[in-house]
Amino acid sequence: MKVLIAVFLATSAFGQKVQVESDQAVNFNQFRTFAIRQAHLSSRNPSLNNELIRKRLNADIERYAGERGLVLQSSGRSDLNLIYTLGSARGTQTETYPAGWRGWGTRVVRVPYAEGTLVIDLRDPQSHSLVWRAIVRTDQSDASKIESKLDDMVKKAFTKYPPKSK
Repeated sequence: MKVLIAVFLATSAFGQKVQVESDQAVNFNQFRTFAIRQAHLSSRNPSLNNELIRKRLNADIERYAGERGLVLQSSGRSDLNLIYTLGSARGTQTETYPAGWRGWGTRVVRVPYAEGTLVIDLRDPQSHSLVWRAIVRTDQSDASKIESKLDDMVKKAFTKYPPKSK
C-alpha cells in the first residue's frame, strides 16, 4: 500500500511541466515591483474562463511573486509588467517584441498553448522587452482538475524566479 501511495504522489508531482526562459543580460535584483497589466483567459470551458478564476490567479500571483521579493503595484509605474494567459484548446498565440540594435527591429514569437497551460510573462516597461517567461503545463483535460491545480501552477512558476545567474 505504501508503494502505491508513493507512486501516486510521484506521478502527481510530475503531472506539471515548468519551462522558464529569461534574458541573461538582465540584472533581476533591480526589480522590486510589478503590475498585472493583462490577463487572458482563453478556455473553451466556462469554469476556467471567468472573473473568479482571474481573481484567483491574480491573488496567487501576488502571493508567490511576493514570496520572491516582488511587490504588487496596483497603480502607477512598476519595475515589471506581468501578463498571463491561461490556455484553451491547442493553438498558437503570436507575440511581437522589440529586437535588434537599440530595439529598432521586431521579433515575432509563436507561443503554443493548450488547455491547462499557464504562461506568465514579465516585461521591462522601459524597453518593452520580455525578460522572463514561465510556461506551466498540466497533464489534465478536466477543467475541475485544472482549476484545483492553478495555485500549484503559479507556485511552481515563481519558484524559478529570479533566474540563477550563469
